[in-house]
Amino acid sequence: MSEIELIATATFGLEAVVKRELQNLGYTDINVSDGKVSFRADEKAIPRANLWLRSADRLLLKMGEFKALTFDELFEKTKALPWDDWITRDAKFTVNGKSVKSKLFSISDCQSIVKKAVVEKLKQRYAADWFEETGPESTIQVALLNDIATLTINTSGAGLHKRGYREAAGEAPLKETLAAAMIQLSYWNKDRILLDPFCGSGTIPIEAAMISRNIAPGLNRKFASEEWPIIDKNLWKEARVEAYNAIDQDTPISILASDIDHKAIAIAAENALQAGVDDCIEFSVKPLVQVKTEEKFGVVITNPPYGERIGSRKEIADIYQAMGRIFRADPTWSVYVLTPQENFESLYGTKAHRKRKLYNGNIKVDFYQYYGERPPKK
Repeated sequence: MSEIELIATATFGLEAVVKRELQNLGYTDINVSDGKVSFRADEKAIPRANLWLRSADRLLLKMGEFKALTFDELFEKTKALPWDDWITRDAKFTVNGKSVKSKLFSISDCQSIVKKAVVEKLKQRYAADWFEETGPESTIQVALLNDIATLTINTSGAGLHKRGYREAAGEAPLKETLAAAMIQLSYWNKDRILLDPFCGSGTIPIEAAMISRNIAPGLNRKFASEEWPIIDKNLWKEARVEAYNAIDQDTPISILASDIDHKAIAIAAENALQAGVDDCIEFSVKPLVQVKTEEKFGVVITNPPYGERIGSRKEIADIYQAMGRIFRADPTWSVYVLTPQENFESLYGTKAHRKRKLYNGNIKVDFYQYYGERPPKK
């Protein structure tokens, strides 16, 4: 089986998390750059990485990369790539584009030229002048950065945050991929209690439960490349069987999730049921002031309300101050908070041990990390 190059795209700030996920899957030839993690592997990596990547946005098949200063150059170099190895005669394919700091700045023109070049390549292969485009979908992307064009095919289809369990969501939902990254950036593990006092539709506790149960995040969904004839159906079957066999149903998990909103908790409980982790999470309706941290060495991971999402400035300030009073009372607890609030530390009452810049959608946020005492070794 020939080696291919794949790109796992990622939100800025999460590249290291995605790299670690790929290493855990056994891949070693990895290169990290802004917003993407590329790696070389065989075709088996397409189903495996799609099923298992928790924090990446999409998995792209890299077709080629070259310098393009003119539209003629873009056309000829695109046409020279082996599109006919991956795109079938009846494939439905579209072209998306983006251009940053490049002479070829017209995205629509770049898309049109790439589409024409791919069609010309397919004409040569299939000796046809017209294609029905009624078959499996292939989305091509032409990305120009500093005059370097990177051509890829999207193997995932919809973004990898679409796990399949969250049919309903509350107001301002957190992306599943970011929630998974927050958990992996923390020191929480399945031997410790996890608490999310602002759980909303349950994304953080559900992602934590899936991690602790070793449930592949893509098990409940389909991917665009599953329909590609070029990829042996047995590879997908083997990858799914491997994922099902890896699930840990025996280890006891203790996750507490609460919210003041009755409707949000009902949605969260249904989402947990759909994800198959409802037995791992204890949901409750309660305001922050009723949250208790009676056991030792627990971990709080949460995405509390903030100005761009919900509530007035005073309400937000009151919440953050209450968080400080409650969670600073026990030095054995660790606390991880995602918020864009620049004065969060002063409201919380102490400076974080570490602060990491991330993005929640288009909102620039910080991931504040407060480390509690280490639990005793078992």
